[in-house]
Amino acid sequence: MKLCFNEATTLENSNLVKDLEYCNKHGYDYIEIRTMDKLPEYLESHSMDDLAQFFNENHIKPLALNALVFFNNRSEKEYKEVIEEFKSMLETAQKIGAPYIVAVPLVTEQKIVKAEIKNSCVQVLNELSELAEPYGVKIAVEFVGHPQCTVNTFDQAYDIVQAVNRDNVGLVLDCFHFHAMGSKLEDLKQADISKTFIVHIDDTEDFPIGFLTDEDRVWPGLGAIDLAAIFSTLKEKGYDDAVSVELFRPEYYQLNAEEAIKTAKETTIKAISEYYSFQTTKSYS
Repeated sequence: MKLCFNEATTLENSNLVKDLEYCNKHGYDYIEIRTMDKLPEYLESHSMDDLAQFFNENHIKPLALNALVFFNNRSEKEYKEVIEEFKSMLETAQKIGAPYIVAVPLVTEQKIVKAEIKNSCVQVLNELSELAEPYGVKIAVEFVGHPQCTVNTFDQAYDIVQAVNRDNVGLVLDCFHFHAMGSKLEDLKQADISKTFIVHIDDTEDFPIGFLTDEDRVWPGLGAIDLAAIFSTLKEKGYDDAVSVELFRPEYYQLNAEEAIKTAKETTIKAISEYYSFQTTKSYS
């Protein structure tokens, strides 16, 4: 399995330059680049050519641009803005060689019936799929385990992806989101694993379903998520792509960025070493 770092884990104590340096140093294979903050900050003093050159010259590679947010059930004006943002992301992904763009469903206080959510998601994802195909980029839909997210369980997200039925549209399976709204392991066991493009690893404090927030995440293996059940299932079904560590814990943002990146790697490998081995576990000078 390949090891990836999601930049949310150092959201407040690092930047893209540091994340790239430390992740490459500590043997990560991939990085998920935050397009809403860390990439724009990087481009204030660097170019996209600089970023592409870094990936060409170093071990670490881009896994995904994270993320196209709130893509479904939007107004006509908002929908056009989503499409234009996605087109720009496709150019970026092609330039730096990122194979995936993560797409996050709408989070809203508005009540929308599930049929309308599904219809909107399927319609938008079909259009995004058509746009992405010439670029060779895939769309990884990330359901979010909060009551206010329009797509908040694995089975709901999987049903949408199955309805789209395109090779370049699949899922992000985030362990926190899987746990947070009570997604069922049986649904994962019955799913086509080729539709899971990216796995996010994390853990959480033991709060009830529906009350968990991103800030409750802890290092993998130190919380209440049954990571053993999830990763043994993934292994049994043949998943062997990237696992990306992603946390949003405020106290971890107080750590030195390199320490956080090193700890993220160590806890991830320890948490799932019974099921997966990592080709890259050494550090680079």
